[in-house]
Parts: sequence; C-alpha cells; structure tokens
Amino acid sequence: MVIHPKIRGFICTNAHPVGCAENVRQQIEYIKSQPKIDGPKRVLVIGASTGYGLASRISAAYGSGAKTLGVCFEKEPTERKTGTAGWYNTAAFHAQAKKDGLYYHTINGDAFSDEIKADTIQRIKDDLGQVDLVVYSLASPKRKDPVTGDVYSSTLKPIGDTYTTKTYDTDKDKVHDITLEPATEDDIAQTIKVMGGEDWERWVAQLHNAGVLADDCQTTAYTYIGKKLTWPIYGHATIGRAKEDLDRAATALRTSYQDINLKAYVSSLKALVTQASSAIPVMPLYISLIYGVMKEEGTHEGCIEQIYRLFTEGLYHDNPKLDEAHRLRMDGFETNEKTQAKIEALWDQVTQENFHELADYEGYHQEFLRLFGFGIEGVDYNADVEPQVAW
Repeated sequence: MVIHPKIRGFICTNAHPVGCAENVRQQIEYIKSQPKIDGPKRVLVIGASTGYGLASRISAAYGSGAKTLGVCFEKEPTERKTGTAGWYNTAAFHAQAKKDGLYYHTINGDAFSDEIKADTIQRIKDDLGQVDLVVYSLASPKRKDPVTGDVYSSTLKPIGDTYTTKTYDTDKDKVHDITLEPATEDDIAQTIKVMGGEDWERWVAQLHNAGVLADDCQTTAYTYIGKKLTWPIYGHATIGRAKEDLDRAATALRTSYQDINLKAYVSSLKALVTQASSAIPVMPLYISLIYGVMKEEGTHEGCIEQIYRLFTEGLYHDNPKLDEAHRLRMDGFETNEKTQAKIEALWDQVTQENFHELADYEGYHQEFLRLFGFGIEGVDYNADVEPQVAW
C-alpha cells in the first residue's frame, strides 16, 4: 500500500515502515559516530520501542556493545492496516542488530502486568543470566493494578485553582486560551498510580527476588521537570505529583537494595515532541518556542543525542552531577535562566498572527511526523510498501 500520514488531533493513526526503519538507522549511525561508551553489557529497557526508551536501547547496544532485552506494547500490522510506529521501530532495530551480530529480544505485552514481568525474568535467566542496567521509560494513559485488577487513568489537570493559559491547537493551527479545571483528590491519586513509581518499584522487586539483577546494577526512570511556563500544567499539577512519586521510589530503591549496591536515579530530560507531550496542553506551543531558541543557541538535541549524554555524563560517569533530589539533570540547556528568559519573552508576545514567525512550528511538525516514520529525507512516500513487517 501507499502510506501517507493520517493525523487526528494530536495523534497520527498510522505509521510508515520504511520511514521508521530509516529513523532507527539514523539514530544507530549517530551512536556509531560517537566515542564508545564504557557502559552496560546486559540491558533491560521497559518501554523500548519509541522516544527516549528506543534511544536508550540503541545507545546501549551500539555505544557499549550491550545485549538488549526490550519490553513494549505495540500493535502488529495487518494486510489492511499499518502497525504502530513502535512495532516498525522494533522490527528495524532487530534487523540491524541481527546484521551487526548483537543480541536482541523484545517482549510485546502490558508491562504493568505480572505475567509480562515473569516472561521477562525467564528470558533474562535463559539468555542473559543477569542485567546490569534497567531503564524504565513507560508512558501510558492507563494502568491495570496487577493485584486488585482495578484500572486507573491519568489526567492532565492543575492542582488547587482553575488555570487559564495559552496553547496551540496543532489540528486547527490556532493559538488560543485554554482553561483547565483543578484536579480532584481522586484525579491526583489515579495519576500517581499510572505515572508514579509504584510499577518501577514492582519491576525492580521482582527482578531482584529472581536474582537477575547484577551487583552494582543501575536503574533509571525518565522524567520532565521544566520551568515556570510549564509548571502549572506539568510541575504543580497531577503529572507533577506522579513525578514526585518517582523521586520517592528512587530513594526507596537505593535504600532497599543495598545488598547489590543498586544505583537508582530519576533522570530529568528536556522537552521534546513525543506521542505523550503532544497531548499535554501548553506543550506544543512551549516546545515550538524552545526549538527555535535552542536551535539559535546551538543547544537543541533530539532523543538520541540526549540519551548519549545521559550515558556518558550521567549513568557511566565517575562523578555525575546530581541535583538536590539526587536526580541526573540532562535538561540544563533548556532550563537555564538565560534560555528561559528568551522563551518567556516570546511567550508573552506570541499570538495567532505572529505564531509562525516567532515559533519553530515547522521543526515541531517535522519531529511529530518523524515519530511515525513520515517526513524523513530519502524515503519515497509515494512508493508501494508492504505494511506487514515481522519482528
């Protein structure tokens, strides 16, 4: 079939297998072009098929020669419908890793479930023995509690007061005000259940109990902290409470697994176009502005550049810089006062009339399409391609 993007609101409902493969290839080539990482050798990536999780897998495999085991939840293609981007990304990674003689395996299923945890543990025992790095990079709007069976849903709401701010509607190409009602206590609790540290802790506990965490193993979960413009919807909001719970979990993990000298970090990364961030009010406008500013400053990074620095300057650095909450902060190019002052000045000025002049929406939209394998140079999008790609 000939595959062109089908965009509905803030999501794209299809993906391009050749474009996704080219996107993966380019990330692999970037890591190959960098100095080698003196890093992990047996890696589990939970949420391995897109964004920062995929970049983590590529960085470990091609930067450090690691065997990588991925966990994700992706939809397989059919004769009439494309698979998800994560499906095609994983297929492309498998093909390249096989060609390059690297170990790879991916488990497709609900990472929140104990069944997938058990399958993962068995695969580690069979193929790897133990793992020395566990990356937790899940993004999901819902979570089923494996003990009670209750299903929890996350929300994107401020805490305390009604909040009105600017946002950009990518579907209608419109800058407008949006008013968000404050979260209830139940909204907060459910969001923490989905996006907090409970499942990360559950993964580590079951891995440790099975004896598959190596001595001096490291684990990290990814977060976004942001600054003044995003705090009302991100920091001082339901998502922020969930991210605070990640900090709690990291402290608990360091305390609980001293027998193997487990190092647990929350890693704060910069704002990027992802399937998750596209759905968050404020973020499309904010990201369009910071892309322009950071490109002008020469500090803009994508997922792969950011994760390479996390490995070399954070996780596998003799003296990593930690903030007051013991987090690895890789977001300094975005959150420094000079850059933020520029973004705040643009935020105050931006209107419907001058949006495309002040913001890098073209860059934002290109990155959005790229998530699904579209808009990538060198790919013929008028060619007839086979949507059924196997892992």
